[in-house]
Amino acid sequence: MAKKNLSPWVVKYFLLLFFITILMAGRLLWPLASTLILSLLLVNLFRPIYNFLHRYMSASLSSLLTCSLIVILVFVPLFFFVNALSREAAAYLQYIQEMHLGIKVKDFLQHSAMLDRLQSRFHSLGITFNPDTLSQELNNYARIMGMFLYGKASAWAANIVNFVIDFALMVLISFFLLIDYERLVDFVKRLSPLPDEQEAQLIDKFQGISQAIILGNGICGILQGLAGGLLFTYLGINAPILWGGIMAVMAFLPIVGIGIILVPTAALFFVKGHLGLAIFIVIFYVITSISIDSLLKPKLVGRQMKMHTLLVFLSLIGGLSVFGVLGIIYGPLIITAFLTMADIYTKNYDSFVKNTGRDD
Repeated sequence: MAKKNLSPWVVKYFLLLFFITILMAGRLLWPLASTLILSLLLVNLFRPIYNFLHRYMSASLSSLLTCSLIVILVFVPLFFFVNALSREAAAYLQYIQEMHLGIKVKDFLQHSAMLDRLQSRFHSLGITFNPDTLSQELNNYARIMGMFLYGKASAWAANIVNFVIDFALMVLISFFLLIDYERLVDFVKRLSPLPDEQEAQLIDKFQGISQAIILGNGICGILQGLAGGLLFTYLGINAPILWGGIMAVMAFLPIVGIGIILVPTAALFFVKGHLGLAIFIVIFYVITSISIDSLLKPKLVGRQMKMHTLLVFLSLIGGLSVFGVLGIIYGPLIITAFLTMADIYTKNYDSFVKNTGRDD
């Protein structure tokens, strides 16, 4: 069937209506944006399993078995972790309130020979060091931190039902995406005015970075958080699950990683006179970082996440500040999309834009 010759006004009118429907659809789906993105990431990660099962059974059964595996490997551990984390954060608040941190710090400062010498040095330089003021500030800081953790724990406990519902919705979306993933990709390609090779580049980058984030950084972060939580359990430090969860998130950050927690912990044990434990924590941190960050992570990530270390660090920090915990996923995805578009621009559109500017 031959295409009709459309007037420019008809084309413009259609494009206007099409743009309005895109805005309305985007507004409608915006509350589910996080669920949709995470579903796409899970589908991209588990598609090899689906494809393997689909060789021997129907698409629906293959997708059902793959989603069951997602529930077992992702939802069940995450559910128990969030539940334990909420209870432990509430208990940690009570511990902070009952430990009287300010009094303990004051007693430590008043009976420390090292700090006595430092205080004499400061006094000779005209600097006044008051243990009462420091202990009061630390006590206030501990109370503020405790209230923050308690607020988060209460939110997690209150939203545990929402967490289950969101994950159930995510699994449902993943079920249909596994079956119709290729059709969805073809649909997006047909809507896109970009050349096929540029669309393929964008899709390959998305698939690569999503696998790098979940398979590489995710597994390595979980391993380091688990190792850190077990270490804190061995050392008798309160709330090991809470600190392990924090270390799992911090493990995503290049350069610093879990050292942002373990180094101050080693310094604290050193100040308290436990030199052996302080050295043990430092050795544990070095071995964990080398074995996981330097050996395991490159094998899992491969060459998928080719991004400068500074950009990775900034994308994670910015993502955490804007999106919260999910920023460790969204940050690298956004920066990767920008870098891919910048690469496409420099290879295909840079000369065109410059020549257009000269013609004007």
